[in-house]
Amino acid sequence: VQLQASGGGSVQPGGSLRLSCVASGFSLGDYTVAWFRQAPGKGREFAAAIRYGTSATYYAQSVKGRFTISRDNAKNTVYLQMDSLQPEDTAIYYCAAASFLHDDYYNAERYYNFWGQGTQVTVSS
Repeated sequence: VQLQASGGGSVQPGGSLRLSCVASGFSLGDYTVAWFRQAPGKGREFAAAIRYGTSATYYAQSVKGRFTISRDNAKNTVYLQMDSLQPEDTAIYYCAAASFLHDDYYNAERYYNFWGQGTQVTVSS
């Protein structure tokens, strides 16, 4: 059972990146999947989540309108499209999955069972 995050890199302000989170050993279709991020010297924070079943999406206020989370259950993959990136988006991005997570807890990392290894995103001119 594993989550593999990829797609990070270095971009200039205003640029875009797409992160991928691929699951192996289990089906992501039954899981709420979230992206959390941890900036240098700060705690980990919620960025976005996509619910199992309905694929309803949730975003932190800081990324709303710039980031889009989506899923392709056939590929067992969740994506995070990040547009209009700013230096404050610089962080290690982690994907996480929780089975049949209650909607009230989508942004609470303690409820997520599986975590990917993280991928670095750096936004700098």
